[in-house]
Amino acid sequence: MTRPVALITGPTSGIGAGYARRFARDGYDVILVARDVDRLVALAADLRGAHGVDVEVLPADLAVAADREKVAQRLAAGVRVLVNNAGFGTSGEFWTTEPDLLQRQLDVNVTAVMHLTRAALPPMLDAGAGTVINVASVAGLLPGRGSTYSASKAWVVFFSEGLANGLAGTGVGVHAVCPGFVRTEFHQRAGIDMASIPGPLWLTVEKVVDDSLADIAGGTVVSIPGAQYKVLTAAGRVIPRGLVRGFTKRMGRGRGRT
Repeated sequence: MTRPVALITGPTSGIGAGYARRFARDGYDVILVARDVDRLVALAADLRGAHGVDVEVLPADLAVAADREKVAQRLAAGVRVLVNNAGFGTSGEFWTTEPDLLQRQLDVNVTAVMHLTRAALPPMLDAGAGTVINVASVAGLLPGRGSTYSASKAWVVFFSEGLANGLAGTGVGVHAVCPGFVRTEFHQRAGIDMASIPGPLWLTVEKVVDDSLADIAGGTVVSIPGAQYKVLTAAGRVIPRGLVRGFTKRMGRGRGRT
């Protein structure tokens, strides 16, 4: 029998790698999409050796329209799971950041999510089965942690919720995963100093993947891994937004990041 296929963007480290390993372990063939060919090839060899699954390497820069189209064409051939994980933040203030970098961030965090989801859904609907997992962030739920990154992740949350409503009863699900602080390369790559973040606020990749997939299996549309972040986001919905902004600025250093 043909194994189900999962396509994961941004799988060469962190949360994306965690999803790639989990789906391979669960018997899915996987398609790996990222810019770093060497790391893609190394991960593919690891997954093949550890789990005996087929792994397709698809190099692509999701900030580039032609590369997004290449991935969209592969999705149009049909997959069971799409994990839109690729995304990035940047350090520095919005008004000093190069416009080209801001546009790249928007293209990866928002445009790619929209285009790839649009490509994946028709064959999923034809099959009556499929799952889209859009990796957002607690930053998209709580105001005050930067500007463009938080805004892009808020878009992902609302986009996922709207699609989930429209797809009810089709056998296809769309879900947003909203992690808090996770021990990955993300902040180092962005040049953001995270030394002030208390230890209890940090999550592991394994925790994010395990909690989110359990939520998705139970039908949760917006998954918030970690009890501490469930409490924080619940409080954020009832506390005045001005107070929430002050809290996130103090705890998450809302200055110095886009």
